Amino acid sequence: MSGFVEKPEAVQVPGLVHLHTGKVRDLYQNEAGDLVMVASDRMSAYDWVLPTEIPDKGRVLTQLSLWWFGQLADIVPHHVISTDLPSGAPADWAGRTLICKSLRMVPVECVARGYLAGSGLLEYKASRTVCGLALPHGLTDGSELPAPIFTPATKAAVGDHDENVSYEDVARQVGAETAADLRQATLAVYSRARDTARERGIILADTKFEFGYDGDQLVIADEVLTPDSSRFWPAASWQPGRPQPSYDKQYVRDWLTSDASGWDRRSEQPPPALPEQVVDATRAKYLEAYELLTGLPWT
Repeated sequence: MSGFVEKPEAVQVPGLVHLHTGKVRDLYQNEAGDLVMVASDRMSAYDWVLPTEIPDKGRVLTQLSLWWFGQLADIVPHHVISTDLPSGAPADWAGRTLICKSLRMVPVECVARGYLAGSGLLEYKASRTVCGLALPHGLTDGSELPAPIFTPATKAAVGDHDENVSYEDVARQVGAETAADLRQATLAVYSRARDTARERGIILADTKFEFGYDGDQLVIADEVLTPDSSRFWPAASWQPGRPQPSYDKQYVRDWLTSDASGWDRRSEQPPPALPEQVVDATRAKYLEAYELLTGLPWT
């Protein structure tokens, strides 16, 4: 069992129709048919949406995504129409709300990997492949790959886990032409972002994107290159052969699996609330990632 420990009630806003409550985002539709996407401060880990929020997380994800959309616009268009607050929306939606084009979404998590970690490392240890792609002998935790690879996954519902699939599976699901478009766009965006992050002392180990079609045009959607969707490592401390320090929810994961939490992730019991020090440390990492990548102070 997994999902929400405490599922929040949807905020009702005149003129907006609530469509979906996700792990982090709440989706609405306005009277023009546009998508209104609100990033919350919710935190998910191990397929659970936790009962404790991380202050400012929703604003960090939104503002960092906007910055990246600007950096990537010459490679692939994005879905953002406006950042204006919808009339009648709560004041705390400011800075965390995007009005976006309603796209025909492709049901694939488009993952790019430049380094070996996470589920890719587990598969490599078992078969020397990642998503069926053969990799050289001798790689270890944190190794840089010879070249970035496209390793798609299924898009899971809240409480379920994304599953890695092969490129051939994607081609069968969405068609060969769309699969090729997804791979090309994913690797092009990853390469630009990897180089941009590297200039700022950060390694972009892997990341995931979502794409949709606006008519016949492929458009990047949802969030991009945030600590929720990406594995960012400090370049100065990168050392293959061990887990890398990272700018993400690692503090949360480590505490949940420690004796201090008292939680067994293999049980059907929901995880406990996070202590203040874990909340503060996680928030600090998200803000640090934002400031290092954008070069802007958090306000």
